[in-house]
Amino acid sequence: VKNLTLLAGVAGLLVACGGSNKIVEPIDMNGQKVFFDFDSAEISEESKNNLLGQALYMKNHQDAKIQIAGNCDERGSTEYNLALGAKRANAAKSVLVKDGVESVRVSTISYGKERPSVKGSGEEVWKQNRNATTMLK
Repeated sequence: VKNLTLLAGVAGLLVACGGSNKIVEPIDMNGQKVFFDFDSAEISEESKNNLLGQALYMKNHQDAKIQIAGNCDERGSTEYNLALGAKRANAAKSVLVKDGVESVRVSTISYGKERPSVKGSGEEVWKQNRNATTMLK
């Protein structure tokens, strides 16, 4: 009966936590990316889990400082994409700060469409370039 109660408790905890959403601390923060939908700075559940893993890294490495760069695909004006890139970088930073990372350890920058991860055009390329990329400073 004890084992059955314990098993039911674990099952309930997994359901409450989403079960399949794993928060994993990255081995290396350099080049960690979270991706965005077109014309959006909204953090998806998958991106949030990635960022919570980055927050865990930051908590376990108290001397680490990072920069999050917001990036966009090639569509839209330079000015528009610089603003959207800033929103993306700040949205990513917000997740880290809400999870307990000191704000002063996380800087942001926007590259807009000026530094694409992947060269070319088309949706498969564009979705790779709509990101916020983390680098250690």
